[in-house]
Amino acid sequence: MDYYSKQINQLVEALSLLPGIGSKTAQRLAFHILNMPKQDVERLASAISSARNNVRYCKHCYTLTDDDVCPICKDQSRNHKIIMVVENTRDLVAYEKTGKFEGVYHVLHGAISPMLGIGPDDIKLKELMQRLQGDIEEVIIATNSSLEGETTAVYLSKLIKPTGIKVTRIASGVPVGGDLEYIDEVTLLRALEGRTEL
Repeated sequence: MDYYSKQINQLVEALSLLPGIGSKTAQRLAFHILNMPKQDVERLASAISSARNNVRYCKHCYTLTDDDVCPICKDQSRNHKIIMVVENTRDLVAYEKTGKFEGVYHVLHGAISPMLGIGPDDIKLKELMQRLQGDIEEVIIATNSSLEGETTAVYLSKLIKPTGIKVTRIASGVPVGGDLEYIDEVTLLRALEGRTEL
């Protein structure tokens, strides 16, 4: 039995397709949208439609942008000889928020995962290798420390090292405020290996 009208049900169903949105949250969002001023709803719908129609990959780093080349790749003050490889645009944004990385990025749009059927051809690896034919000094591999991220990092390292380009991996380990007794062995080992001199 439907509790809502057809239009409300369609809105709830559409919202529940979003990641992390269950049926109750979708219902709350639907009723919030229905109570919003009409011009705000139209602005939201227009922003969603415009983003979907106009956002594409940067032709250099493959991050999402509404221009042919993203603002980071356009920035001549950045060091274009150092490329940080990340899994997705959200990771790029996380590093940009630190304000400390002055190189450029390459977004893979995923990680190698044989379990999920995602191989090297399913992510932006060929595009990275084409970029490395230019004047590149270092590739920083900043994939997640998950099984997929580690698999991707090892694969990338084996591909890039024969080119003579320096390959580094971000350190990972104990989070600030973390208790050692609750941290897994792999994380502790990575923290030990990535230690720095004080």
